[in-house]
Amino acid sequence: QVQLAESGGGSVQAGESLRLSCAASGYSYSRHCMAWFRQAPGKEREEVAAVDSDGNTIYADSVKGRFTIAKGSDSNIFYLQMNNLKPEDTAMYFCAAATYGVPYNWRDEKEFDVWGQGTQVTVSS
Repeated sequence: QVQLAESGGGSVQAGESLRLSCAASGYSYSRHCMAWFRQAPGKEREEVAAVDSDGNTIYADSVKGRFTIAKGSDSNIFYLQMNNLKPEDTAMYFCAAATYGVPYNWRDEKEFDVWGQGTQVTVSS
């Protein structure tokens, strides 16, 4: 059974950095896509960034230039490096996997079939 586990969340001041990790277990697919989504209180869950099995990356406009998604040397771990954090980045962050291949629309959470439990990121001004 495929499982994802996030870690690395916390509380920081605006302008500081955090690195989130997502450890995947129970699968090894040649074509897949891993992504981060986030959900702030009272808001819909939204896409943050994604990386596919070829190493192609894509970002939401709100985080471009500040966040970096990357795979670790262990192919079952990937990261979200978050720099210059802003109060509006405060949310629960979820990692997600599309284990069947590369989604047609990475912004659509329904394209991802496995989800982690989430890790909280709080940014104060």
